[in-house]
Order: sequence, then structure tokens, then C-alpha cells
Amino acid sequence: MKKLTSLLLSLVLMVSVLACGASAKTSKKVRIAGLKGPTTMGLVNLLSMEKDGTASLDYDLQLYGAADEIVPKLIKGELDMAAIPANLAATLYQKTNGGIQVMAVNTLGVLYVVEKGNTVHSFADLKGRTILSTGKGTTPEYVLRYLLKKNGLDPDKDVKIEYYSEASEVTAQMAAARKDAIAVLPQPYVTAAQMKDSDLRVVLDLTREWNRVCDTQLITGVTVVRTEYAKQNPDVIAAFLTDYQKSVKAANEDIDGTAALCEEVGVVAKAAIAKKALPKCNIVYRNGQEMKKDISAYLQVLYDASPAAVGGKLPDDNFYYTEPSVLRKVMAAIRNSAK
Repeated sequence: MKKLTSLLLSLVLMVSVLACGASAKTSKKVRIAGLKGPTTMGLVNLLSMEKDGTASLDYDLQLYGAADEIVPKLIKGELDMAAIPANLAATLYQKTNGGIQVMAVNTLGVLYVVEKGNTVHSFADLKGRTILSTGKGTTPEYVLRYLLKKNGLDPDKDVKIEYYSEASEVTAQMAAARKDAIAVLPQPYVTAAQMKDSDLRVVLDLTREWNRVCDTQLITGVTVVRTEYAKQNPDVIAAFLTDYQKSVKAANEDIDGTAALCEEVGVVAKAAIAKKALPKCNIVYRNGQEMKKDISAYLQVLYDASPAAVGGKLPDDNFYYTEPSVLRKVMAAIRNSAK
């Protein structure tokens, strides 16, 4: 019996290795979407890896200006994966009845309050002011509202928040504005705006402010996959996560190369901006239990402040993608190779 069990396990492992190696490069391109900005900066090296032959898969990286452009494509199955705001992933999970899963945290805190002037030095100075921001319904809105409340301000009464679809629209408004204009911007847009306007200064680092009042990680972006796609292609997911981890490592170590790719792909307008901003973008790769711990704690904070921020309720354990069993990988690889 022991010999039979050992033989079966060896066979499973052998088929797994062969099937995964065969299926990854023969499968269709992985269609993955990202937003212009920090959450996609960790993905761009996938393209250079593909070009030099070190990637396990072929990638179709698609860029969008706003998250609401990505959502319908993901729901319809026109995309396989996407890098989106963390709270949007939770909301989408509820909306699709578990139709997406989160594979990794890709970006921590990147939000700043900036001013064209010298009148704001604390949250108290924001009272009675107009704040320009991007990201209505996603991380910027909920983080700003949470921190305003924690600092004694009513976001619906004490300030006026004007939302724009893209961060580039906010930077354009700031460039055209008179003195004392205020905005919430993410990196690398803060860097881009400051390179154009020396009067623009950072007045509040919202990651630092978050850490001051909260003991959880501030999570800007996550990378998600369609649940059905993950079930049918666990070997592809495993290969992607390996490639992705390498891509993120390159983004943090090869600043010049990544900056050039950011400009080439269109994630950032100029390589010089990306080069200066990359060290401030908090690009990470966190998966497995570490990912689950960080995201669940972050979503709990948002839920306690406003249940609508995460889709009305906290996602269950199936929201978090975990590595499939070897047998499941084998079966999926065999099924795919037979198509």
C-alpha cells in the first residue's frame, strides 16, 4: 500500500511538472488590466521578461484611466486579471457573488495632500476648504473621509470635496488654479505635479497620518483574478504569481529600467517622473496568509467606518486566492492541453 501511494504521488508530481511546463507557454495571452499610476508600475516588467524570454507566460497588459473602465470588462470575462483598488475588489466580490478573487497586495499607501501655497499644516487647517481629489468610491475617497473624521472634521460639512475621474485631471486643475488650491493626489502624480510647479508642496502624508490613528496597513491596490479563470487555470495562476513577484522585485531594484518601461507602456508620462517617484510608490508583492491578514484588517477598518466602502459586508474567506493543490493543478493542466 505504501509503495502504491508513493508511486501515485510520484506520478502526480511528474505529470504536474510536465503539464505545467507544457501548458503555460501554449495557453492564450493572459489579459491583465491596470490603472495609470502606482498599482501598475509593478506589472510593467512582465513585458520586458516576456521580451527577453524569461517570463513563463505571454501577457496582454491593458491600461485604463479609471477603475470603472476596468470593472465591466472583468465582469464580462474580457479580462482575466486586474490591478484595482482594494476596497473595489471587495465590492466587486459581493456584486458578482464571488466572481473575483484577490491574489496579491500590489501597493501600500501612496496618497498625499498637496497645496499650492502655505496655509495648510494640519488637518485642522482643511476646515472650510475645497479639496480636489480623484477616486470617488475607491481608496482616495474612503481614506480621506476616514482621516478627516479621525481628526475631528465632518467630511460632509466641514470641507467640500470635488472629485475627478483621473489624477491627471486633478493635476491639471492644480496647475491652472490660483494660490492656496488643495488636492489629494497619489504618487507618481505628486512628483509629476511638483516637477511642473515648484510652488506645490506636500502638506500631509496620508500613510503617515493613517499609521498615527490606525494599527493596520493602508492598502492602495490589489491584483485580482476572475474566480472561474483561476479554477480552470491554476497552473497559469501559479506561473503568473512567480513572474509577478519577479516583476515587482525589478520595479524596486531596477529603477532606471522600470522607469523607462513606465513611459514606454504609458503608465507614467515621462521616465524622469517615474524614476523620481518609484521609491515613494510603496510597490509590494504580498500573497498567501500575509495578504489575507493585511487586507482583512484594512477592510475591517473601512467597514466599521462605512459598510458601503466594501460592498455592504466583509468578504468571506473565498475572497482570498490560495495556492491550489498539486492534483488540482494537474487536472487543470491536462484539461487545458486536451482543448
